[in-house]
Amino acid sequence: MRRETGGCFCGRIAAAMDGEPFWICYDHDDDCRRAIGSPLTIWVGYRPKQFQLLRGTPKVFSKTPGVTRTFCPDCGSSIGYRDEGLPDEFYVTIGFLDKPEGFRPQAHAYWDLRLPCIEFDDSLPRIDRYSRKRDPTFGNPRDR
Repeated sequence: MRRETGGCFCGRIAAAMDGEPFWICYDHDDDCRRAIGSPLTIWVGYRPKQFQLLRGTPKVFSKTPGVTRTFCPDCGSSIGYRDEGLPDEFYVTIGFLDKPEGFRPQAHAYWDLRLPCIEFDDSLPRIDRYSRKRDPTFGNPRDR
């Protein structure tokens, strides 16, 4: 079985992800851009039962209704997020993974919110909203 590991910049938080991720996607939305501090991220989707903390206790933050983000309380490294509108899904940011080169995105989400200075020359689907079927009662970042 595939096992991937990840850790924060200072090493206080470590985790393992067992099995194959179900979704890997570039994310261009402005909520994630602000939370991560980067023009975009790549989210790697796992089921919560696939994610196991090995060391440390992440800090949890929520600004967006239904969305909780985790990060290291010491160095601030982003770990992942959980969205109540996407039950049974947990997303780990590519920067948390020890071997990020083993993950290939399958699409671009929030393509219409991308920064124009970043160009892509790929044939991946470009989706202007969420790339996953999400409970609409939680809204979309673009509409908040």
